[in-house]
Amino acid sequence: MSNDIERILFTEEQIQARIREVASAIEERYAGKEIKLIGVLKGSVFFLTALARALSLPVKLDFLAISSFSSKSGLPGVVRIAKDLDEPIEGEDVLLVEDIVDTGFTTRYLLQNLAGRNPNSIAICTLLDRTTQRIAAVPVEFRCFEIDDRFIIGFGLDYKQLYRNLGYLAVMKP
Repeated sequence: MSNDIERILFTEEQIQARIREVASAIEERYAGKEIKLIGVLKGSVFFLTALARALSLPVKLDFLAISSFSSKSGLPGVVRIAKDLDEPIEGEDVLLVEDIVDTGFTTRYLLQNLAGRNPNSIAICTLLDRTTQRIAAVPVEFRCFEIDDRFIIGFGLDYKQLYRNLGYLAVMKP
């Protein structure tokens, strides 16, 4: 696998340290509350697990899986929920946990969909935020790292379903 890696972007230690910092900010925002972390499968699983373990608040977990299909113009087109939440979120404080936010189209769709289910509050937490690709405005409240336009693998991010298990984040060779 190392033949496919151009360079390590963030080490496992750097990722864990940043997750602890983000967890502290989340705890400050939701002090005295219970939160529901909603992970977007499959990429967010590693980040969501590490984040949940770093939080001292009461935490519930649920997951969504989505499918998106590009339009003829190459821009993201239709987003479909392939696996919905197991439980309702009405009246809950929800944190949508993403592995990466790029264009914002999928995240915006999920925010609108989840907001229609009447949670008490909803916010976005992402491991990676690629603002250079943003087309749809989405309010990312908690982010671990902002990155440029490189293909990143590891810590849940994949290439053809491989490399998710890397403990670090790396730039993949072109």
